[in-house]
Amino acid sequence: MKAIRYDHFGSPEVLTCVELPVPELQAGEVLVRVHAVGVNFFEVLMRADRYAVTPLLPMLPGVEVAGVVEKVGEGVDGTRLGTRVAVPLFALGRGGGYAEYVAVDAGYAVPIPDRLPFSGATALVVQGLTALHMVQQSSLMGKTVLVHAAAGGVGSLLTQLARRRGARRVIATAVSAAKRSLALEMGANLAIDYSAPGWETSLAGLRPDVVYDTIGGDMTRASLAVLADGGELVFAALGRFAATAEDITRMLDKNQSLRGLALLPLLGASLVPDLQSLFELAASGELRLLPGRQFPLHGAAEAYRAIESRMATGKVVLMS
Repeated sequence: MKAIRYDHFGSPEVLTCVELPVPELQAGEVLVRVHAVGVNFFEVLMRADRYAVTPLLPMLPGVEVAGVVEKVGEGVDGTRLGTRVAVPLFALGRGGGYAEYVAVDAGYAVPIPDRLPFSGATALVVQGLTALHMVQQSSLMGKTVLVHAAAGGVGSLLTQLARRRGARRVIATAVSAAKRSLALEMGANLAIDYSAPGWETSLAGLRPDVVYDTIGGDMTRASLAVLADGGELVFAALGRFAATAEDITRMLDKNQSLRGLALLPLLGASLVPDLQSLFELAASGELRLLPGRQFPLHGAAEAYRAIESRMATGKVVLMS
């Protein structure tokens, strides 16, 4: 089978297409013919050795796939053959999804509704679960919520899920006019350019009760400056947490709180039902997925360049 691997860190060109054996099944496993695999920003950082954790080399990336069960191992119900499934490989602490086949415990092969395309399913694994757990951190009923990078994969889902959980007002931030327009289409009440100097004044006196910070760095301190007294900052950024001790002291003085979000420790018995719920919402049209860019499996380097340009909206997916 074809798979994507890198043997050293560097530019997107280190991603190479190699031939590997099709995985052999163990008892309780299914073999999934991969039709779509999601590409994530943290994988881009890993490839350049800029992530918090340095992966062991050689590395086969890919932590979320969708495809069809082509073979079942001993002890697996034969009726699962031919079913459409998504697999959260990251929940198993593994990668290897940039390939034509993956073998996985049958319990982690989550059925996909017929109305949901494979590419859409991959958009709801890492990004969907991240957004879902972020909105579950706090009570949002009747509150004003600020969502950074609201035209991105996580941000667009956050906007919609916050409205579903009763947020009275959603303020979106995005750089380009096109992305701000898209955020409004997703249900935001107000969209502002967070790259503009003094963007905080664009809030027109609105102070958010909850801020979802998926950017980090200086944006965290700016977010704290606009957060309402008694408000909450939910931090789920790959960037650094730049708040100082003085910032934390001011938070305490204003009865504000800080929550981090590390997704893996939150995944437990609810993993499969959470994914099934997200899939059903998307299949029914209640949760809108942004159109993303699709590349062939051998075009992984081009897909990484698209993400690094920060011009891509929606989910970047490799199709095989």
